[in-house]
Order: sequence, then C-alpha cells, then structure tokens
Amino acid sequence: MTLFSSLGWRIPAVLGIVLIAAGWFGYNFTERYFVAQTAEQNKITLRIAVAGLRGELRRYQPLPALIADKALIRHLLEAPENALLLDEVNHTLKNIAETVSASDVYVLDASGLTLAASNFEKPNTFIGRNYSFRPYFKAAMKGELGRYFAFGIASFRRGYYFSYPVREHGQIVGVVVVKINVDDFESVWQGSQNQIAVTDSNGIIFMSNRKDWHFKSLQKLSDGDLAFIGESRQYPLDVIEPLGIKESHAGPEGTEILVIDDGTEDEAFIVQQMPMREAGWTVHIFSPLVLARAPTYVAFSLAVLSVMLVLLAATFLAQRRTRLMERIAAQREAQDMLENRVAERTDDLNKANKKLREEIEERRAAEGQLRRAQSDLVQASKLAALGQMSAALSHEFNQPLSAVKSYADNAATLLDRERVGEARSNITHISALVDRMAAISKHLRNFARKPQEKIGPIPVAMVVNDAIEIMSGKLKSKAIQINIEQPGVELWAVGGQVRLQQVLVNLISNSLDAMADHMTEPSIDISTLQQGDLVRILVRDHGPGLRPDIAEQIFDPFFTTKGISKGLGLGLSISYNIIEDFGGRLSVYNHPEGGAVMSVELKAASRPQEVAAE
Repeated sequence: MTLFSSLGWRIPAVLGIVLIAAGWFGYNFTERYFVAQTAEQNKITLRIAVAGLRGELRRYQPLPALIADKALIRHLLEAPENALLLDEVNHTLKNIAETVSASDVYVLDASGLTLAASNFEKPNTFIGRNYSFRPYFKAAMKGELGRYFAFGIASFRRGYYFSYPVREHGQIVGVVVVKINVDDFESVWQGSQNQIAVTDSNGIIFMSNRKDWHFKSLQKLSDGDLAFIGESRQYPLDVIEPLGIKESHAGPEGTEILVIDDGTEDEAFIVQQMPMREAGWTVHIFSPLVLARAPTYVAFSLAVLSVMLVLLAATFLAQRRTRLMERIAAQREAQDMLENRVAERTDDLNKANKKLREEIEERRAAEGQLRRAQSDLVQASKLAALGQMSAALSHEFNQPLSAVKSYADNAATLLDRERVGEARSNITHISALVDRMAAISKHLRNFARKPQEKIGPIPVAMVVNDAIEIMSGKLKSKAIQINIEQPGVELWAVGGQVRLQQVLVNLISNSLDAMADHMTEPSIDISTLQQGDLVRILVRDHGPGLRPDIAEQIFDPFFTTKGISKGLGLGLSISYNIIEDFGGRLSVYNHPEGGAVMSVELKAASRPQEVAAE
C-alpha cells in the first residue's frame, strides 16, 4: 500500500512528460512536413518565374543584331554630322522601340558617344552622353553580344541592356544598344503571397515584387565589389545596403530558412533559388514561413484536441461503466417489480379490450341500422314526393289516354270507310302518345327504386333533364317556366345518378313551394357549369328569398317553413347528406336580383369508357 502511494504522483508526471515530448516532436515533424509541401509548390512557382524571364530576354536578344545590320545605321556612323540622316535614324529607332515595347534604343560610336536615340525628343535624351564605361559597350566592342543590368544615369530607371557591334568592312565602327524596362517583368509577380527577387553575381537584388528590397544585398560586399560597381556606375552606391538577415539555417528539401528584420519586426521566410546562367542572374522565392505554420498549427491543434477527446472519452467511459453497473443492479430490481405490475395490468387490459370490442360491434350495428334507416327515409321521401305529384301525374296520363281513345275510335271509322292513309296517321299519333307515357313511367320507376351504393362518374345534363321530366307534370299544372343554361361541353361529376336526381327533384319542388302565391308568371333557372375541378348545379327561384336566420337552419332535420301537413322538414337535410356522401357540398344563398339559389358542388370527373347502370 505504501509503494503504490509513493508511486501515485509519479505516474501522472511521467505521462505528462511523455505527452509534452510527443507533442514537441510531433509539432516539429508536422512543421517540417508542411514546409516541404510549401517547398514543392514553390519549385513550380520558381520555374514559372524563370521561364517567364527567359522568354522575355529571348524575345529582345536578337533585336540589337538586327538593328546593327541596317545600312542606315552604318551610314550614320560614317557621317555623324549629316543632320537629315541623323533625324531619319532617330525616328527609325523611335518606331522600333514603340513597336517592340523597348524602353530605349540608341547607337554609340566607337568612342562610346551616343549619336542617335529613340528618346531624342525627351529632355533627358541619351544623345551626346558617353557610355564607354558600361560593360555592355566594352563587350560589344570586343565583338560579343553584351548583356548588362544597371540603373540608368540619365533616366534614373532600372533596365536590362542588350548590345551588339556595328561592322563596316570587317571593322567595328559602333554599337547598337536596346534597353528593356524591368518594371514590366515585376508586374506579373504582383499579388502573390510569395516575394520573388532576382540578384546579380554580387547578390544585389535588382528586381523584386517587394519594392523596399530593391538594391538590397543578400551578402556582404567586398571593397573590390563596391569599387567595380562604382566604376561601372551600375547602381548608386548610396542606395546599396544589406537586406537585414538576422538568422539563417538549412530547411527541408534543400530550402533555407531566413529571418529578416525589415525595420519594424522580424519575418521568417522559406527561401529557394534557381540560377539563370545565360544572364548571370539568380532567381529567389521567399515564401513566408507563417503560410506553412498555419496548417501546422491547425494539424497540431487537431491532434491535441483528439488526444484530449480520447482522454475525456476514456474517463467518461470509465465513469459510465461504473454508473452502468449500478444502473443494471437497480434495473434488475425494477424489472422484477415491473413484471409483476405488467402481469396485473395485462389482465386489466384484456378485460378492457374485450369490452372495447363489444362496444365497437355495438357501434357498427347501430351505424348499419342508421344507414338502413337513412336509406328507408330517403325512399320514403321519394315516395312522398311521388304522392305529392300524383294529381299532376294523373292529369299527365289521363290527357294522352283520352287522346289515344279518340284517335283509336277515329281510326276504326276511317278503316270502315277504307281511308287507310288517314287511319295510319291516327295510329302513328297513338304510338307517339304511348311512347311519351312510357318515358314518364320509366323516369318514375327509376326515381322510385332504391339506388345502389356505388359512386362514380355521372352525366350531369342527363340527371338534370330526368329530374325536370319527373317534375314536368307539376310544373305544367302550376304554369312554371323552366330556364335551362348548360355549357357546350358535356359535364361529368362524381356521384350517384338516382340519388342526385332525387336531390334535384327536391330542390325544384322547394323552388315551386317558395314561389307559391308570390308571382303571376313564376319561373325557375337551372344552370350547370364547371369551375376548376368542381361542377356546380344552380337552381334559382324567383320567390321572396330567405331570411338570414332561416338560411342558417334550412339544412337541419325537421326544420320547415311550410304549413302543417305540408312537409316534415327532412327533404333538404336528406339532400345535404346525399351530396356530402358524394364528397360535395350543398349550400343556399340569396340572389342579388331576388329569389334564393340552391348550389350543388360536386367533384368533376372524366367521361368513363362504360357507364355502369346504377
């Protein structure tokens, strides 16, 4: 026990040291990895920069030789005092400079004196200046292609110079120089996160996308180097100073890590370089180390967070396991109690379920009885309607029967007199009257029989016409005019043909009652129309309309505005339920011009291939 107590504090300490060491090595490894990744990307950028510089130099390199080969240049060197010739050469050089986008093009004689230049019109023209001290002049006088970078003593602008000798009869009589503005080279590097710099053989930066690095030296210059620069006037000696490198050490993948003091703060860079031997240059890329450290910080933070999460998860799981064991013991005890209670509740539920099933069966039986009662009530309503129409129907049948008897008696007399044609005409009239009575009888038979329960597409116009035919006797007896308005297309709706016919008969009958003793020339307007996915049947009377309190109760069972023995108040209630069974809606409102409007709304349907008989 004493041993474990003495070791108890050491184990966390050792683990802490191990974690710190692992974190340190892990951070350094991650940083070197991302530095190496950055170096690989910078190699590509460096190659692109070098390729761009080489392309620009190659574009201008043959230019001085081509100009030196012009006879006009040789003639000027032979007769430099010829003013007309000098003017022509100046304009020629100006046109060449503008065409090839060169900074300046000029001609030197064998002594280094500038005879003609493309900038002859400018105040700081090169004409009259002697450049014999320039290395590019000395190289050309030796018969070589001269290359040189320098700070212009007249233009005060950096430039790269190409020179080539002008020969006459094998002798070098002058030099043609083409100067390129290096600002154009730097413009393509702007906007980069990296700093790109080009140094000469002395390590002096003469091109960079960072202007404050111009003419800064990457290495300490000797007295001899400074003397050569001063003699050739390559750069102003007063602007040359060290870059301010405070620290330098090797990095991964052949890189170098430099810490540079820019006067305000230290900044670390990953440095890579590539030589341009043909120009005597070295191209450097300085990538801020912070760009490589940013993903290092993220990766290291994620690693630390992952370790912490693992430790927290392990601690949580250990605590959870302890609690789980306690919970399992408690659950076992609770489970035993629960099983006992479940057994008790199961008996109660079985009894409750049995009682519920009995109640459901009772409700189903009551619902069936209610449906049968409703069906019987509907049938009784139809028979009552037929009874109310019996007097009109009697007249409707008696009138054609009397006509049939009269036509038959006349036909017999005509046959006795052998007037067969007239007798046949009477028989034709008899047949037409019989067809009319048969049609009325068919409508009454269809109206009186019990409908099937099936609901489907029905022709709206046919149902409306059948209902009017059934009511025709009563309508004629009361001299009611029917105005029918139907669209030019056939409308089909979802419903039952016989039951919808009963609803319309009921609505027409109510319209007749509403106009009783109110008008000398009563009429009923029936119209059908389709609105979107609904079909509407409107039955309008020209009576006094409905009071608001009556409109709210008109579809209630046993509500009626008729006198005693003239109705039970079930017709509209039954009609309302029939339309609801169809998935539709029956409503009533007063027309703005007078009278009440009964509106039947049904779902629109498509014409079926075969219409089932209802």
